[in-house]
Amino acid sequence: MASPDQDLAPVLDKDGVRLTVDDALATVTLTNPAKRNAQSPALWRALAEAGRSLPGSVRVVVLRGEGQSFSAGLDRQMFSPEGIPGEPTFIELARRDDAGLDATIAEFQEAFTWWRRTDIVSIAAVQGHAIGAGFQLALACDLRVVADDVQFAMRETNLGLVPDLTGTHPLVSLVGYARALEICATGRFVQAEEAVASGLANLAVPGAELDAAAGDLAAALLAAPRDAVVETKALLRGAGDRSYDEQRAAERQAQARRLRDLAGVGE
Repeated sequence: MASPDQDLAPVLDKDGVRLTVDDALATVTLTNPAKRNAQSPALWRALAEAGRSLPGSVRVVVLRGEGQSFSAGLDRQMFSPEGIPGEPTFIELARRDDAGLDATIAEFQEAFTWWRRTDIVSIAAVQGHAIGAGFQLALACDLRVVADDVQFAMRETNLGLVPDLTGTHPLVSLVGYARALEICATGRFVQAEEAVASGLANLAVPGAELDAAAGDLAAALLAAPRDAVVETKALLRGAGDRSYDEQRAAERQAQARRLRDLAGVGE
């Protein structure tokens, strides 16, 4: 898959992650197609750094993976006795005390949390396999556009683990508890038609059209006034935690800010 950001100087390019910025649009690309963009702690640190490196001009971030797969999940070398050089093995992680293990997993999760910041809208453009950590990275984004060959799967349970990279909350929010449990507990594949029908994906297109479809969605988002999008995203993100009357009040408060800003009488 050709990269739409290939003519831009990267803001960051390390450990399988490239960040480019074109004014209000940023593109984060997973750049290790030979390993199907398998994920490691180094890649997670680079993703977290990409989030910290976004200029204030950025409004939309597109996440994509080079090659045939978006991301095939964890680098299996992490499960080997020797692990990944320079990184703790699974056995070493398991031997840490509760606080140490919790802190380590929280650090891993930072790669997955910034995509839902209210000042940006994030789009995952997903083709081929998006398995385990790859599925959770796609779920970290606000929106998902998928190729017709996409195969989502949550395989952590098959490995005796749980999905711990922030994927469970958005999965339940998108498809409901019963389907989320079935997807996670069985580890089965969710393909493009089901992904769109269940709400996992906003749109499915032929693979050759994936980058263009993500670009069209990004352009549509950029066409709307930034502050209105930020306020609307914050309203929608918080709706599940508010009662109906609390949400009505939040709408009134947000609209008051917008009216005053448009009238030039805001603080």
